[in-house]
Amino acid sequence: MPEPSAASALSSISPADVARVDDRPLWVEIHDGEVWWDEPRPQEGGRRCVVRRGSDGRTRDVLPPGWNARNRVIEYGGRSWRPIGDGGLVFTNWADQRIYRHSGDGTPVPLTPEGPYRYADLYLPPGRAEVWAVRETHHGTGREDVRRDLVAVPLRPDGEVRPIARAQHFLMNPRLSPDGRTIAWIGWDHPRMPWDGTELCVAPLGEDGTAGPYRVVAGGPRESVIQAEWRDPGGLYAITDPDGWWNVHLVGLDGEPPRNLAPLPLEFGDAPWKLGGTWFALAGDRLVAMYGTADGRHLGLLDPETGEITEIGGTATYWAPTIAADATRAVGVAASPYTPFEVTEIGLRDGARSVLSPAKRLPVRALLPTPEAVTIEGVHAHVYPPRGAAAGPSPYVLFVHGGPTGVSPLTLDLEIAYFTSRGIGVADVNYGGSTGYGRAYRERLRDQWGVVDVRDCAQVAVGLVASGRADASRIAIRGGSAGGWTALAALVHGDVFCGAVAHYAITDPESWAAETHDFESRYLDGLIGPLPATRERYLARSPLLHADRASGPALLLHGLEDAIVDPAQAERFVRELDRNGTPWAYRTFPGEQHGWRREETIVAVLEAELAFYGLVFGIPTPEVPPLELSRPITPRG
Repeated sequence: MPEPSAASALSSISPADVARVDDRPLWVEIHDGEVWWDEPRPQEGGRRCVVRRGSDGRTRDVLPPGWNARNRVIEYGGRSWRPIGDGGLVFTNWADQRIYRHSGDGTPVPLTPEGPYRYADLYLPPGRAEVWAVRETHHGTGREDVRRDLVAVPLRPDGEVRPIARAQHFLMNPRLSPDGRTIAWIGWDHPRMPWDGTELCVAPLGEDGTAGPYRVVAGGPRESVIQAEWRDPGGLYAITDPDGWWNVHLVGLDGEPPRNLAPLPLEFGDAPWKLGGTWFALAGDRLVAMYGTADGRHLGLLDPETGEITEIGGTATYWAPTIAADATRAVGVAASPYTPFEVTEIGLRDGARSVLSPAKRLPVRALLPTPEAVTIEGVHAHVYPPRGAAAGPSPYVLFVHGGPTGVSPLTLDLEIAYFTSRGIGVADVNYGGSTGYGRAYRERLRDQWGVVDVRDCAQVAVGLVASGRADASRIAIRGGSAGGWTALAALVHGDVFCGAVAHYAITDPESWAAETHDFESRYLDGLIGPLPATRERYLARSPLLHADRASGPALLLHGLEDAIVDPAQAERFVRELDRNGTPWAYRTFPGEQHGWRREETIVAVLEAELAFYGLVFGIPTPEVPPLELSRPITPRG
């Protein structure tokens, strides 16, 4: 059957298609010969369901309907479940943040008490009938009332939670040595973020199951350890970046300096926004590790003795930070420009590759853009040309990722394809501050948030115009969270963009620093500067305080349960736009937090965004409900 032309299928990528394809499995595990993972269910209120694939090739839900394997530690969450045998698992439940045990049938049973507790980064120490976790305790309503420690939770409902270690303010990656005598973890303190500097700690484990005095064996204020696994009782493999790149090192306990196993100007890891990421896994006497840049992350088999890496990732161009392995196979979550993130198994002996997660309904290939990695004036970006566009320069939208210490990989993104299939090009910008290109590129944003990111986006836009791709009068910018900040900052601090879309965006850094949660409460110390000493920078860069300079209208979208960026940030900004006569629209979504998870929300957000581009670009969008702005748009030029 011939594929439909782009022109005849411009509406075939629906918002519902995007909602059901674009999210990804978060964690994978190999257990008792079966592969386990969790997957998003936007059609079930956005819950995450743990599933397992048996030796018969069938995939079964492990969590009953209504149970949601998520948590809110550091608000972004972390590893939320582990299989425990006989088809059962332990998991954190979103509704009450407690740890539960589920035996595969019946109702899950709580293992932790009710209270002001949250748990993440679940880990099953070998030889112990307990699960270890990072526990976050909220003693009051303020962020100063938050404390974290490592705890052990017995796998029986009548057990008592036992503290193991209390050290740094933030903790992750608890691991027990093979001989059961030593515990390792990664920790850090304010004002550092985990990609700035962390400490790999080891401590003896006493007979009572608590850690003794610890010592730091790797890391520091300017070195970021993000994962560590025991090789043997005398040393650990760890991803750390003393040379400016996250490489895999062997860290001994004998006091010798860590040894870089494969010194390369490539990243073997990225920013740990969630606790529990795994960028490598042990496979016998070798390591399965992902490595590369944001333009392409490969999967390889690393020989720790020779440093040789054998590529095993096949056609996948990017691997998510979750990998599991045994002596014969590796399992991860991989994607390419034409395939979504899928649970993928690779045989280590024969290289056989198979997709284990259920197939997703994808649009015909003709509707998907062919992306290109480009560098414009030193700025990395991925360009997704429009389909079905008329001859000549096209309208373009610059996508700005969040974080800002984040990354946009070169993979299939149906959210992008939703727009490109309708004749709107997209450039996904990995501005200075992004991960994937080493510490030096990441730290271009130090003290410069609101300057470098805005300038980099403007440079990409100007470069698209100069190359003949983009229409200079029809370039918009959009982003979420920190990306929303950049979008709005670019709108008010320049004249390149004809409009901006901001999802759950920061609009004023000074008030956000006072309002936000504990994990990011000192983030701006490194991005702008410490308060009050550098307050003038905050005032000069604030989109809110310069809304009168907006070069075009804005659409703001916010979840009403957002604990990371308060909806008040958006409300203040639209009031300022209105006061200054700039058109705007503002949509809120009850039940949504920092990010969209429900299918009905994703549909409404995409329809509103497309309608907005229709207004600012002057193109018809009959397939979506009209969007009403606060006042008519004044044409540019």
